[in-house]
Amino acid sequence: MVVLKSEAEIATMREAGRVVANTLAAVAAAARVGVRLIDLDELAAGLIASGGAKPSFLNYHPAWAPIPYPGVLCLSVNDDIVHGIPGRRALAEGDLLSIDCGAYIDGYHGDAAITVGIGQIDEAARRLSDATDRALAAGIAAARVGARIGDISHAVETVARETGYGLPDGLGGHGVGKAMHEAPSVPNTGPAGQGMPLSEGLVIAIEPMLLEGGGNRCRTLADGWTIATVDGSRAAHFEHTIAVTADGPVILTAP
Repeated sequence: MVVLKSEAEIATMREAGRVVANTLAAVAAAARVGVRLIDLDELAAGLIASGGAKPSFLNYHPAWAPIPYPGVLCLSVNDDIVHGIPGRRALAEGDLLSIDCGAYIDGYHGDAAITVGIGQIDEAARRLSDATDRALAAGIAAARVGARIGDISHAVETVARETGYGLPDGLGGHGVGKAMHEAPSVPNTGPAGQGMPLSEGLVIAIEPMLLEGGGNRCRTLADGWTIATVDGSRAAHFEHTIAVTADGPVILTAP
């Protein structure tokens, strides 16, 4: 069931979103050559707590996952698309790191992601990251009262296809509220003008994931959480939680 949010609920989600935004910025600044993923996760845990929030991801256990999620962040490197578990891996020069963060205040969640380069990255990685960011912007711009979910999907897919990148099957955005994942699903592919109409008070996460190899196949690693490309090509991931309002889309996870 899709639950529309009141102005008061959206205001609380905006506070959670600020914590997410500040955490992402600090983790991105700390992500340097030689830094371990687990150290970035510990940094995020402290920042979320100091912001008066709680982490959305830690101990999250959907039915399909073999274990509760063991981290505060999802940290996905290179060919890992999403849900990478923070471990003792140290970042290396040229890595492409996707940082996904969720936090909640008074039971209401915010969810966002960015992709950053470690040290000097190659031009291909830069193009992939930039295109994914543009796909997110296009999806957000389409999220207006009277439009449909398919308009968001089509906007994201158009950027990906025009730039020659793939989109993984089965991965996309979602509603956000008292649960981190709510209805409706927000696919990253699909025709414009189709799907649920967008109403004022709808809060959703839009999250394009673009694949350098141009395909759509992905695989789940042995840890039961990390989803990676099949062909070993790199991925990038950007995400914002947004509210659909009479004045247009409002990004709740902006700094």
